[in-house]
Amino acid sequence: MSWAVEEWKEGLSPRVLQKIHELESQVDKLKKERQQRQFQLESLEAALHKQKQKVENEKNEAATLKRENQSLMEVCDSLEKAKQKILHDLQVKESQVNIQSGQLNSSKKDIERLEQELKR
Repeated sequence: MSWAVEEWKEGLSPRVLQKIHELESQVDKLKKERQQRQFQLESLEAALHKQKQKVENEKNEAATLKRENQSLMEVCDSLEKAKQKILHDLQVKESQVNIQSGQLNSSKKDIERLEQELKR
């Protein structure tokens, strides 16, 4: 088949044949360069796709962490409210204990006084 490709060159001057050879060499060189650039382009596109996927994953993770953080903040608020309620209840009970302790002391004094009166 190459003989048919070369047939059209028959009868051409050596100078023209030299120029054709140079042009064919240049075409081959440009084809190789185009292939290399195509490969580079495909590699860069693959790297870009990978980076885009990575960014998307990071965005999803950030959104998940944001939701988790919001949930934890709500839990903290709820626990803080429960703590405040428990502290209030504790203060109320301590106050009741103090009142009852005072009543107990008063009753003890009344009992001691009554016992003293009974002994007399």
